[in-house]
Amino acid sequence: MAHVDVAALEVKVKDMYRRVAEQPYGEYHFEMGRGLAQRLGYPAEILDLIPDGAIESFAGVGYFLDLADLAPGERVLDLGSGSGMDSFAAAALVGETGRVIGVDFTEEQLAKARRLAEAAGLKQVEFHAGRIESPQVADASVDCVISNGVINLAPDKAKVFAEAARVLRPGGRLAVADIVTDRQLTDAIVSNADLWASCIGGAAQQDSYRKAITDAGLRVERVRDNAYAFLTQQARDASATYGVRSICLLAVKPIG
Repeated sequence: MAHVDVAALEVKVKDMYRRVAEQPYGEYHFEMGRGLAQRLGYPAEILDLIPDGAIESFAGVGYFLDLADLAPGERVLDLGSGSGMDSFAAAALVGETGRVIGVDFTEEQLAKARRLAEAAGLKQVEFHAGRIESPQVADASVDCVISNGVINLAPDKAKVFAEAARVLRPGGRLAVADIVTDRQLTDAIVSNADLWASCIGGAAQQDSYRKAITDAGLRVERVRDNAYAFLTQQARDASATYGVRSICLLAVKPIG
C-alpha cells in the first residue's frame, strides 16, 4: 500500500486546523459548530457547559461520551483535543475532582483551548503540545482515552492505539469517533496529502482499524455508525465509492 508524505501531511493538517481555530465560520469540507454537535447527539445540557469558543471550532465526527460513561473523579486523555470541545465536555462529567489532559500539535488550537479553559476557570483541564502517537502520560494512569475525528489523520494508527493501551489502567476505556471505510482506498488516494488532511486519505478500512485496536491489547465492545456527512462533492464521492463513514467505538483494557 502506498504511503503519504508525512512531512507534507503535517503541514497541511496544521494549516487546516489553524484555520479551524482562527476562522471557525470559514468554508471547509466538513460542518462545524453547535448545529453539528446537536445532530451528532451532544445533549444541550452538556453543550451549555462548554465555552462558546470551543463549540464554534468543533469539527468532530461523532458523539461518544455516552459510551465513555465518565464518572466524577476520573482521569481522561483527549487525543487531538483541538479547541477543547470534548475536553471541556469531559471536564463537566468528571467534575472538579477529576482531571482531563488534552493533547494537540496545532499551536493555534492549543492557544485557543488554553485561553478558554483559563477564562472559564476550569482548573481540572490542561492542554499539552504533543502528538497522539506519543502522549507524555504515565503508564496505567488514565481511566478513559477519548478522540474525535483525529486518529484517521495519524499515519501510524497502530502506534496510537498502543499508546492508548499503555496509558489506560486495567479496566479503562477507549471511546472514539473516527472516519473509516468499507473498502480499502486506492494508492492514489492514500498517497495524497490533501485527501489525508481532508479526513479521507487516512481513513482505515474498518476491519483493519478494529484489528489495530485488538492488536494493542484492547477489547472492542461496541461500534455504531454516526449521522455524519461530508460537505464537498469530492468527499461525498469517496464516501459513495469506498464507504467512507463515521463510527463511534468503545474498547476496554482487560483486567489481568
